[in-house]
Amino acid sequence: MGLLGGLFNQFKKGLKRTQELVLAPMGRLLGLRRLDEAQLEELEDLLLQADLGVKAVDQLMARLRAELRGGADIDPKRVLKEELLRLLRQSPARPFEAAGTQVVLLVGVNGVGKTTTLGKLAAHLKGRGEGALVVAGDTFRAAAIDQLELWAERAGVPIIRNHMGGDPAAIAFDGATSAQAKGIPWVLIDTAGRLHTKDHLMKELDKIRRSLQKVLPAAPHRVLLVLDATTGQNGLAQAEAFVRAAGVTDLILTKLDGSAKGGVVVPILDRLKLPIAFVGVGEGVEDLIPFEAEAFVDGLLDV
Repeated sequence: MGLLGGLFNQFKKGLKRTQELVLAPMGRLLGLRRLDEAQLEELEDLLLQADLGVKAVDQLMARLRAELRGGADIDPKRVLKEELLRLLRQSPARPFEAAGTQVVLLVGVNGVGKTTTLGKLAAHLKGRGEGALVVAGDTFRAAAIDQLELWAERAGVPIIRNHMGGDPAAIAFDGATSAQAKGIPWVLIDTAGRLHTKDHLMKELDKIRRSLQKVLPAAPHRVLLVLDATTGQNGLAQAEAFVRAAGVTDLILTKLDGSAKGGVVVPILDRLKLPIAFVGVGEGVEDLIPFEAEAFVDGLLDV
């Protein structure tokens, strides 16, 4: 099985709730070759329930209606897939590849799963045969340090940690210095959960950045915003402000399996205009997977 086939199966498994509760009723409509207005409205309602967002659904329905006006039979599932791929590929993911020592900073608000995600990312990179070093930069919570230590042990990667209340910038500096000296390609740095409105915490990120640049002038090479996929519009507005304040380069969506609204990927991409690097589709260490638009759409529409 190729890479896309493997990702398809993981997306299919992770999007099971969306399929069962929202998309399964759509299967009958997607198999028709002609749809009347009542069926079009039913399809529109189901797409909205999947949380694709009003803008995307309007575009999808406009194309379906245009093809129906042509008089020939249509394939609604094909149209839906092509339009979703067009929307998702507006912000293509950059390859997650190391060139020398790469420093990755994980940021986000409390409760989105940053520390767990960092552990899974370390395991993913180790599984690819690439070394990783994790840095316990969330020194506000002793539990975060202990949790990351458990994940480092589970993933089989080294950890740089300090005591609760330690200086995150100093710990980040030590991590980057150690990785560069040992030729470790990935440095993954956890940070404390913060709101974009908390100036002192945002200034702390700047301090971490300046500290890292003393070791590697281009660091951090990636700033990943960890975002809960079940978040509502308020959370999305908060993330939008975070993107501006923290220099975010990519997104990681967690808990995509925990909602019947897997289509939320579409409005998130449209609104934040940033690529999705990885998505979380379960609790297992293997359930953080690279985002690939075609595998995601195939997994979503496998009804």
